[in-house]
Amino acid sequence: MIVTDQQQHLTGVAYRMLGTMADAEDAVQETFARWYRLTEAERAAIDRPAAWLTRVVSRVCLDVLGSARARRERYVGEWLPEPVPADAVDDPAERAALGDSVGLALLVVLETLTPAERVVFVLHEVFAVPFGEISQAVGRSPAACRQLATSARRRVDAARADAPAPARRDAVVRAFAAACAGGDLGALVALLDPDVVLRSDGGGLVSAARNPVRGAVHVARFLLGLLAKNPGVVLEEVTTGDGVGYGWRDEGGMRGVLTLGVAGDRPTDVWIVLNPEKLTRWG
Repeated sequence: MIVTDQQQHLTGVAYRMLGTMADAEDAVQETFARWYRLTEAERAAIDRPAAWLTRVVSRVCLDVLGSARARRERYVGEWLPEPVPADAVDDPAERAALGDSVGLALLVVLETLTPAERVVFVLHEVFAVPFGEISQAVGRSPAACRQLATSARRRVDAARADAPAPARRDAVVRAFAAACAGGDLGALVALLDPDVVLRSDGGGLVSAARNPVRGAVHVARFLLGLLAKNPGVVLEEVTTGDGVGYGWRDEGGMRGVLTLGVAGDRPTDVWIVLNPEKLTRWG
C-alpha cells in the first residue's frame, strides 16, 4: 500500500473531527510525519497500515480538540465549522471523504461533544471502526468507548429529531432565499422560527456579527440590512453537505456561504461563514 493513497480518507476523518480543512490537513501531515519517522522494520511490522494511520490521525485530532477551547476563546466573534462544497470534485470517493455526507448542521452538533465523544462518534458511526481499535486511539477501554458512542449518538439524534426530508429542507431554504431577495420583512419573519438564531463567522478578517442574533424579527432585520448594505452581492444557490445553501458572491468572488438548520418547516438556525480562510474551496 502506498501510504499517501490514504490521504483523502484521513482528511475526511480529520475534517469531521476538527471542523476545518486547514486543521484537517495539518493533522494528516503530522500523521504522515510520524509514519516516516518509523524505521523500515517498524513499518514492515504493521500488518494494517490503513488502520494504523487512522488510529494515529485520531490521536492527533484528539490532542488538537483538547486545546481547541483555548484557541476558540481567542477567536474574534463566533466560530463556525468550515463548509465544504459537495460538488467541488468529480470523484465520488473524494467527495465523500471531503464532506458530501456531512454538513454544517452536523458539524455544529459535533462541536457540543467532548473531544473523546467526537472522536469515538466519527470513528464508529461514520467510518465503522471497531471499538477495540478505537480504544487504542483514545486510550480508553472498549466498554468506555461504547458508552461515549451512545452518549454522542443520543445528542446527535436529538438534534436531528425534527429534521425534514432533504427535499423538504431544500424547499424551505429556497423559500427563505426568495423572502430575503424580496426584501419583505413581514414575509421573512413569518417564515422563520420565532426562536431562530443567526451566527456569522468573519474570524476578525471581515465584518460579521460578534454575537449571535436571536429571534425572528432581529434575524430578519439583520439579513435584510446586510443585503441592503451590499447591493453588489448576489445570492447564488450552491450545494453543501447539508443540501441547498447560498453563496454571497460579488465581482470579486465568493464572499460568504450561508446555510440553514431546519426543523419541521422553519429555519431554526442561520449560519453565515464569511471568514475568507474558510472559503478557499469555493472558488
